[in-house]
Amino acid sequence: MRVITGSARGRRLLELAGGETRPTADRVKEGIFNIIQFDIEGRRVLDLFAGTGQLGVEALSRGAAEAVFVEQRRDAARLVTENLKLTGLADRARVVNGDALSYLAGAGERFDIVFIDPPYADRLWESAISAIYRFDILANHGIIVCESPVDQEMPAVKAPLFLHRTYRYGRIKITTYHREEGREA
Repeated sequence: MRVITGSARGRRLLELAGGETRPTADRVKEGIFNIIQFDIEGRRVLDLFAGTGQLGVEALSRGAAEAVFVEQRRDAARLVTENLKLTGLADRARVVNGDALSYLAGAGERFDIVFIDPPYADRLWESAISAIYRFDILANHGIIVCESPVDQEMPAVKAPLFLHRTYRYGRIKITTYHREEGREA
């Protein structure tokens, strides 16, 4: 698992032992960043269910202004911190060791890009998107990027959130939502 491009290009990231954390496959990660490549620079990023932190690290490497990583597992949160140090990106990042949905309820801040990649078995996409909407976490013109199994039905949303597009990478689906104030359904 490496950083694809940007200031930390080619740096190998640490991974957790065992199968509890499922890192995003390189092909899928490359697809995600092709989708949002022009929306990263100078933006605030939230990496929910961060795991190893590779999505937020990639965004920082590509010029995101700052990133918050939320990870419930203590060992994974420590690993995210280590990966940020390895890549030299720790000065623009904050790691929160805690529950993602609880974080959203108390965040009190907005983000331009939100990555949602929960453990597939937990099926937390709908809860996370609902909390982002309810607690007004996504900035106007912001993007939510969800990774899920291809057969997972993704939640419908209400304005100002809109389903933008769905992409398929083998057995993985990437669904993007945009926030557009003033747009009619």
